[in-house]
Amino acid sequence: MEQKLYELQDMVKVGCGGCMGCSSCCEGMGDTIIVDPYDAYRLTEGLNLSFEAMLQNGLLSLHVEDGVILPHLTMNENNRCVFLNDAGRCSIHESRPGLCRIFPLGRQYKDGRIYYFLLDECKKSGKVKMKVEKWIDTKQTRVNEQFLLRWHDYIKAFRGCAKEKIREEGGETVMKQKNMLLLQTFYFTPYRDDFYEEFEERLNYMENL
Repeated sequence: MEQKLYELQDMVKVGCGGCMGCSSCCEGMGDTIIVDPYDAYRLTEGLNLSFEAMLQNGLLSLHVEDGVILPHLTMNENNRCVFLNDAGRCSIHESRPGLCRIFPLGRQYKDGRIYYFLLDECKKSGKVKMKVEKWIDTKQTRVNEQFLLRWHDYIKAFRGCAKEKIREEGGETVMKQKNMLLLQTFYFTPYRDDFYEEFEERLNYMENL
């Protein structure tokens, strides 16, 4: 069946009373909670830690997928998110990444827009309807969506480049250098003021290389 798609002003049954007594979506996620540049920025601000420090402290990890190296939230030895406290509550709730914010919704990128669809993984019962925008709980939601579209398209193109380069002699070395530049440009280098404006400058720089 084709998934029903929602937009920011639509109502969808996601309200779960603050997830009291449930932390299932924070467990067993492996390396799937990818952190985009805005997520990393929000974490550095909320934790007062640099991106490099979060890697060194094991809060974030790096992995390669389709030739692209990106950071993700780390799971501990019990396969639970390292930010989950002893009471089973998120210790970074105000700064949590976008994928955590939208769950149990997923994103679909279609025709230059973002749509949301309801996932079946949430085990919490008795959910109530909420407006998608309110559920996401992100400032400047529409500006954030434009950032997500730009980042999605860039990473998609980057993956395409990686697939082509890896087939060439010395291509793996080239892609390693490109990945290090990507991480340095969008993650390791701190953002000074307006994230979205500065992200656009960095993206334009990378696209012009």
